[in-house]
Amino acid sequence: MSEPQPFGALRTQLVEAATAFATGPGVVPEILAGIVDDVDRALREELEIFPVCHHSPASGLAMVRRLREKQPKVIYLELCEDLGPLLTELRNCRLPVALQAFASQLDGFPQEWGPLSIVAPITEASAEYQAIAYALETPGVELVLVDRSTDHVFQWQPREEADTAAAGDAEEAEDTDLHGDAVGIEIGDLRPRFAELEEHLLHHGKVRHWSEWWDQYVEQPLAGADYETYRQVMVLIGSLFRRLAPSGTRRLSVDEDRERYMWTRMREHLARTGVDRADCLYVCGAFHAASRVAEFGTAEGVPDFEISPRTETKWLYGLIPSSHSAIEAQFGLASGSVSIAAATWQKALARTRLTPFQLEGQKGSRKRKAVANTAGAMAAEPVADRLTGFLASPPVLDGLDEDELLGWCVDIVRLARRNGYLSSTADAIAVFETSILLAGMRNRARPTPYDFQDAAVTCIEKDAVPGRRDVRRLCEILLGGDRVGQVGYEALPPLARDVYDRLSPIGLDLTKSTVQRALLDLAGRPELGPASHLLWMLRYLLPDGAVRPIMGSRRLGEKSIQESWDLAIGKHQRYIIELGYEGVTVEQVVEQRLRRSVWAADATAAVALRAVEDSILFLGSRRFTDELGARAVELLAAERTVDEAPEVLKRIRRLLAHYRATEPDLPAWAESFVTAGYAHYCTLLPTAFVDDETGVRQVAAMLGFLFTMEGLALALGCDRAQLEIAVRQSHPESPAKLALLWSAHHQLGLLPLADLRARGAELLGNPLVVPSVPKYLSGFIQALDPVPKLTPFVVEFMSNAFGKLPDPVLLPWLPTLITTLREQAAELVPVLIREAGRTFPGTLAAVDSFVPPWHSKASGAPVVAAPSAAAAAGPVAAFLAAHPATTDALASALDLPVTWQPIASAPGAAKPLPLLATHAATAEALAAVLAAPV
Repeated sequence: MSEPQPFGALRTQLVEAATAFATGPGVVPEILAGIVDDVDRALREELEIFPVCHHSPASGLAMVRRLREKQPKVIYLELCEDLGPLLTELRNCRLPVALQAFASQLDGFPQEWGPLSIVAPITEASAEYQAIAYALETPGVELVLVDRSTDHVFQWQPREEADTAAAGDAEEAEDTDLHGDAVGIEIGDLRPRFAELEEHLLHHGKVRHWSEWWDQYVEQPLAGADYETYRQVMVLIGSLFRRLAPSGTRRLSVDEDRERYMWTRMREHLARTGVDRADCLYVCGAFHAASRVAEFGTAEGVPDFEISPRTETKWLYGLIPSSHSAIEAQFGLASGSVSIAAATWQKALARTRLTPFQLEGQKGSRKRKAVANTAGAMAAEPVADRLTGFLASPPVLDGLDEDELLGWCVDIVRLARRNGYLSSTADAIAVFETSILLAGMRNRARPTPYDFQDAAVTCIEKDAVPGRRDVRRLCEILLGGDRVGQVGYEALPPLARDVYDRLSPIGLDLTKSTVQRALLDLAGRPELGPASHLLWMLRYLLPDGAVRPIMGSRRLGEKSIQESWDLAIGKHQRYIIELGYEGVTVEQVVEQRLRRSVWAADATAAVALRAVEDSILFLGSRRFTDELGARAVELLAAERTVDEAPEVLKRIRRLLAHYRATEPDLPAWAESFVTAGYAHYCTLLPTAFVDDETGVRQVAAMLGFLFTMEGLALALGCDRAQLEIAVRQSHPESPAKLALLWSAHHQLGLLPLADLRARGAELLGNPLVVPSVPKYLSGFIQALDPVPKLTPFVVEFMSNAFGKLPDPVLLPWLPTLITTLREQAAELVPVLIREAGRTFPGTLAAVDSFVPPWHSKASGAPVVAAPSAAAAAGPVAAFLAAHPATTDALASALDLPVTWQPIASAPGAAKPLPLLATHAATAEALAAVLAAPV
């Protein structure tokens, strides 16, 4: 190979040095020679290549200088080619924002990958934004995106990597999750491709992370360099990392395909338009500028790359807010590095007096006048070697900027005091001196922001963080802060604009990123009703924190008079924008999500019933609700487990109560659900009783459905014999389920209360069974839902246990009882407490003379105060004597004997003396209702 002319001396010098210092045969001379060849090849290409590093102030400054000097007519930009229409919307946003491509309906990709999302963040300090602003604001300039489409990003991505990207990271903090689980597209990814090289650079550079190394050894030296030096050094770095990258990796293969793709697109555009290559500029990452693929260049005879067609996946495009911390988190940069880069950009602009390019109407920045394209393209200059002088010359030692460092030290102390640190002027002096000391130890002429951060942490934070922010975070805020972008109203999708319009009656500025309190007086201002309805739908669709109700609720049968909300819509603008990818209105998105939930592969009857309830609350469409209800019937009939029986019971009860209160008849799907559920649970009941994997709550919920829905099911044509057969076929062995079965027998009339009471006494009297009594008790408590009339018996059973069991048995039994009740029947314990409050005396004096009612029933002789003579011989007694059949039936239900005796005040009449004696209060209350004298 002939030696390149411009860099011949440098190539020879590097090869000789590598050969002289090498201890044996190796590839170092070949690598160094290859790096020089890569630089020569990139600079000899007639289409000017502009190498960049993403979010690099040095790249941004060089781009501004080159655009003003060259004023190209065509700019080829390394960015997904289908994102082009979004670029004009950047003028309606406040940077940083991210271009996004989103797909939820996949055709050609595995469904488990969905939804697919790609973001490309844009900051004001990036060279890409400067090129975009120049092209869009300068008449006659064409901007051509030449990178692979978003569809090809996932076509070329291995399946396991796509699954990982789709899974995301649930542990990310909220402020770093603005990009969500989207795949990041980064221009100019300049970072070593293997850990050993990066570790070597960090160790010898005396820095902690890659961002600091890049700032120290690339950003600062190139910030004031001329364009040719900048370009050669960037290609040199890109070639170094490329040649030291592990060969044969999937990532390198994809990068090479991207380069083939971009060069093919550029040659196609040149051939189609006939534009002169001297009037063009190709902006790409420095890694791609040092490409060695055969398709590199625009010369005649260069082969094209065969580009595969896109899939039928429908991609949607938009802009979402971004932030410095989100960019750092997604691309693995050090915390605060993007903020420091932004501060460096502003400082460099002030020092060099450069006027950057800016889109007209750009929010968040001072308006700047666009430069007109009048000079035209400059003639190509011969390539000259600038690398030799740059690499041989020592670094420029900038003097210490004491005013800047003093300002940092004073401000960080002030900020630390506001955040709870006991900092003082002495700490400011210590930070100042320590910053200079650290810079000297690291061979730096002046402290960098990273040296200042380390010094502040050492001198101020010490061993405790009194507040929410540590000192390192305070330094990031001081040096630039985590700037959060915002998408303007005009750039929002129709759904997002509709949300802002419909919430405008609330009277809040929803574009603010802070949390705002909204007070809605729905009774006094009925016009706020639609806004309240929308907020509840957003509460259903958006993640927690976007809209949070403080007062008010939305449930079936409820209507709020006043509501209070904490709104952070501006902070969660990304999620509202992504709703716009799913539909035109919020109602449409709700309908799609509900339909998707009930037709999902893992959908259950409980999920479908929840969807039915949500459709009633949010949509009010009877047709759509009936569709979801019919799907719930199908899912219930297809289920082979009863794991969600408690949820099914709770929701169907609520829905039936709603329909009975609001409509004359039940919908057809609700009737079908009751009949199908009755048959379904009767069929599964014997298996559920003996299945160890089926819990007590599930079996109790099945019995609750069967018993509480029995009347309606029988009216709709079900057969009660099916339930009786299912209960008789059940033979559980576990204590809790056995107690449930006894309760079911009692409900069906197969086990009288006296026999059930005898079984309870037998349990307490058997020493071998006593350790299992808490489990029996748990089963009885679970039975309170399907058989509520057992509540007095459960209170009696617990009282007998506490009264009869000795302390050596009772005390070890209590912890098991408490944990069992808490884990398996927490919501039913209040029912027992209310029953106990009605049963036991309310005063301490009455405890000594108290006789439990079950004792009096057992003896057949009630021990209560006899009713007054007036009550026994008054109109109440006469009324009961006139209708003896009713009294006899009531006494039989209560297991009390009835003896009719003549009433003295009414010869020939009779009075139910034992019944009245037992329930004197009832008789007196009935007399009061009838307004009869007592």
